[in-house]
Amino acid sequence: MDASARGRLLYKLADLMERDLEYLAKLETLDSGKIYQSSLGNIKRSSDVFRYYAGYADKIHGKTIPVDGSFFCYTRHEPIGVCGMIIPWNFPVVLFSWKVAAALACGCTCIVKPAENTSLTTIYMAKLIKEAGIPAGVVNIIPGYGPTAGAAIAEHMDIDKIAFTGSTATGRLIQQASGRSNLKRVTLELGGKSPLIVFADANVDYAVNVGHEAIFSNMGQVCCAGSRTFVHEDIYDEYVKKAIEKAQKRTVGDPFDAKNQSGPQVSQLQFDRIMELIESGKKEGAKLECGGGRLGDKGYYIENTVFSDVKDDMRIAKEEIFGPVKQIFKFKTIEEAIERANTTTYGLAAGVITKDIDKALSIANSIQAGTVWVNIWGVIPIQGAFGGFKMSGNGRELGEYALQEYTEIKTVTVKIPPQL
Repeated sequence: MDASARGRLLYKLADLMERDLEYLAKLETLDSGKIYQSSLGNIKRSSDVFRYYAGYADKIHGKTIPVDGSFFCYTRHEPIGVCGMIIPWNFPVVLFSWKVAAALACGCTCIVKPAENTSLTTIYMAKLIKEAGIPAGVVNIIPGYGPTAGAAIAEHMDIDKIAFTGSTATGRLIQQASGRSNLKRVTLELGGKSPLIVFADANVDYAVNVGHEAIFSNMGQVCCAGSRTFVHEDIYDEYVKKAIEKAQKRTVGDPFDAKNQSGPQVSQLQFDRIMELIESGKKEGAKLECGGGRLGDKGYYIENTVFSDVKDDMRIAKEEIFGPVKQIFKFKTIEEAIERANTTTYGLAAGVITKDIDKALSIANSIQAGTVWVNIWGVIPIQGAFGGFKMSGNGRELGEYALQEYTEIKTVTVKIPPQL
């Protein structure tokens, strides 16, 4: 198939996603508990990802290289081959689009395993892929559990690459499986414990709003959630007071009800994990300012929770909670903030709120993270790149950078007559 024809198929798929936007969004909310308005935005953004990579399909090419001697040398960017893709439960269609769109633009084929508890939208995407005219066998959906379906993909000798988003523990297993099998290339987008640093010159109300959405969006079930908020001592008390008020006002309930800002956690397992870490925060001496309990007696709803006086050695300061639990730390100097922000095994994202450009750039250049936000949180441009440092993973998704993960570079050298 011509590269331009691949692009036209991706454009068609994006059109079909927009046609069925509301149906896909309802499936997503029904499956995951995500707020319906958020699901609508997620599906629209996912269709935009397919459009973006549709435009790239016939623009992936190598170079002609002026080498020494009587030789003609050029490079080809060839599809890496069969790509296994293991999708998490927190953003099913979004992360499907990040992986599949880039792979198809490069000419690869895909074997996709959705999360076992949020597989409905991925299965519906298979219907749209067929309707778009993408040939049979190019995208294959395999629902199943990690230890069976996921492990089979990771170990398979005929799969050339794995793209995985999920926990760091599972990422380790996938790396090991690659080593035991055919040394398939691996892209990992894993956990995070991302710091948000708020300086004394910040507008406190604005900083509270940014920090609130950074942790409570999608019920805290976001890999790049701003889960460690470092606030300068001069504004610490004011920030904590307003952060508590903001958390207490956030409405939690039926995700299809437009008045609610948060829904339930995705599963009993996730609910229990969050509650256990909240209890650890209480026991280790963090100050529980609000929340900390179950909301109601039905469903996996958790009260919006805020801890202050959190210390760096507490479990809630080190482990990824993946829930609606805000932790607030106090700092004095920029040097201290940088050192403490980097004292983590993770490196997915970070943020800073300040009116001082020197401080902002110092933080951006010093924090060990794949994404740094200045005076905002959570903006992930399709045209940019997303991925982590350290144990938050390797490789990049989105933008032109993602294309590198789905191609092999071949060098061709041809002997030619010498120039006269």
